[in-house]
Amino acid sequence: MDVIDALLMGLLQGLTEYLPVSSSGHLAIASHFFGIEGEANLTFTVAVHVATVFSTLVILWKDIVWIFKGLFDFKGPGMNESQRYALNILVSMIPVGIVGVFFKDYVEMIFGSGLLIVGICLLLTALLLTFSYYARPRQKENISLRDAFIIGLSQACAVLPGLSRSGTTIATGLLLGNNKAKLAQFSFLMVMPPILGEAILDVAKGVTHGVEAASAGIGMWPLAVGFVAAFVSGCLACKWMINIVKKGKLVYFAVYCAVVGVALRVDVVRVGGQGTLPVVQKVRSEEIESGARRYARSFGYRSPACLYR
Repeated sequence: MDVIDALLMGLLQGLTEYLPVSSSGHLAIASHFFGIEGEANLTFTVAVHVATVFSTLVILWKDIVWIFKGLFDFKGPGMNESQRYALNILVSMIPVGIVGVFFKDYVEMIFGSGLLIVGICLLLTALLLTFSYYARPRQKENISLRDAFIIGLSQACAVLPGLSRSGTTIATGLLLGNNKAKLAQFSFLMVMPPILGEAILDVAKGVTHGVEAASAGIGMWPLAVGFVAAFVSGCLACKWMINIVKKGKLVYFAVYCAVVGVALRVDVVRVGGQGTLPVVQKVRSEEIESGARRYARSFGYRSPACLYR
């Protein structure tokens, strides 16, 4: 990976992590059309993910300080606002934690299935953003534990490439009637622990496979450029997105996702294939079939034929 590739991937990661257009989907698109292989390098992946966490810390530092100040304040009966907020974040992490621990292999299998899945999920993102724009539910001042869990479920679904995490969680919260300004902040704060957890898992994977293998093909300069690009673009996108949610202008991103989703489906049909990504490591057919059998058996099925009913 050279400096230009690192710059492009860093900018793409920082912008699409916060804007409701799906970072994973756009990284897959960039890999397919431009042959950029940032996601294949563990060191670079960890760097840009940590950079986006730092950008959240910078933009929302007042909210984070407020949470930690009140978190250990046990004066008075019951929980204070900071403790309730922290509990909401913990509850929202449960679904994505379950997916990360028990279904990680199957999610990675989906990531290798091609641009058709990305296009369909982008269309779903567009549909969800449109619903949230036109819906008029009864407004709530604070996010409840129930709403935090439902928003967490939407975040777990957004592990699919093309289904925007920020778009899905914010749209779900809006459909539940939550306050726009508080919802955007909650959406960005709730993703910090999963991103850090993913970075830690990637580091552990790098240690398992060896440091040289994890950082193969990337030098110090591309790594630094990618980190800075992801951090700066993440700061801009995070602040911009909060203002967009406050003004209720998510429908413009719905139009964008719909256009890109339709274009991807047309491209897949035109080439007459599945739009398989050349950069994502291809899984051999026998490995997919073996994974399908294990997945079926985990739900009590004995024949893989049931997967095609």
